[in-house]
Amino acid sequence: MGGYARFVWPSIGFALSVLVWNVWSALRHQARTLVRVRRALQMARSEES
Repeated sequence: MGGYARFVWPSIGFALSVLVWNVWSALRHQARTLVRVRRALQMARSEES
């Protein structure tokens, strides 16, 4: 890499860690949203009865 490996590899590692965090964060947000929607549906169904 022409002497730039000490800059390139940490940058690649940082980019990959940001991508992994982004996927993890999105999945976590989706799970929380599903829980909220399910609770709201349960509450709506219980009010109808």
